[in-house]
Amino acid sequence: MSPKILFVFTSADKNLKGGQTGWYLPEAAHPYYVLAPHAEIDFAAPKGPNPPVDESSVKNFTDAESVKFLKDETVVAKFAAAKKLTQVNAADYAAIFYVGGHGPVIDLAFDEDNAKLASDFFRAGKITAAVCHGPAALVKATDAAGKSIFAGRKATGFTNAEETSIQAVDSIPFLLEDRINELGGIFEKVDPWAPKVVVDGILITGQNPASAGPIGEAILKALKV
Repeated sequence: MSPKILFVFTSADKNLKGGQTGWYLPEAAHPYYVLAPHAEIDFAAPKGPNPPVDESSVKNFTDAESVKFLKDETVVAKFAAAKKLTQVNAADYAAIFYVGGHGPVIDLAFDEDNAKLASDFFRAGKITAAVCHGPAALVKATDAAGKSIFAGRKATGFTNAEETSIQAVDSIPFLLEDRINELGGIFEKVDPWAPKVVVDGILITGQNPASAGPIGEAILKALKV
């Protein structure tokens, strides 16, 4: 039987400055096509069906997989049937994966239902993964001792340098690199925009859009399928 993976998307469609945002296209498409042949994938978001895509990511990423993802009938059906986080039972899945985009820093980072869900996965020893801004969804997640899942663990995410280079520092509530460091995480990074995936036990994180395919491979390896 194929393992089940939950892809979690943001429901936020506006950043702090009122600009359009959402989930980032290649960060869903690239890992999806790595994992879909080997796993059953469900979608979820705080508000449920059809979470908003970041329109700039649709414009900027026209690679075959990104273009296919938006038109893929299976994917479209999964988006239409996306569960609310309150409808998800961690026991049904082998892994959770948070897609990036600025949206997760706006909603998932502060969502108590999401904090519980991420903590449930981590405490059950299940793969807890996120790429780019996706790790913002894990900032309230705690281990069995009630400590941040980042405390004493290696992780990565969208860096301060990357945020500065796209002039987006003012459009989000906090900088992810700073927050992971504040939570006691051991933040690892490479040059802006280069791929980087960090695996620390069941915690698997990727730095940026270029890390989306590689994090899919890392999750696949961790699932041992």
